Amino acid sequence: MNTTTDIHNVEAVVREVLGKHGRLVHDVYRLPKDASLGDAGLTSLASVNVMLALEAEFGEIPEALLTRSVFRSISSITRAMQSLTA
Repeated sequence: MNTTTDIHNVEAVVREVLGKHGRLVHDVYRLPKDASLGDAGLTSLASVNVMLALEAEFGEIPEALLTRSVFRSISSITRAMQSLTA
């Protein structure tokens, strides 16, 4: 799961989940992967919906990954979800 293609596949799923559940004020597909999701409109309530949708895609998210820093950007969520699939 360490290939560039796999990272892009995980990122694509993360972007799709954010697009459906994140209630962002910016187009998630144009948002830079390191942009602040808080600045893009992700609220704490929406982040719960995103977390539940991510669990449906990747399996249970360990409590250690349920932090503000993980939900800071697309790239940080992607890294966390990739760690679940490794």
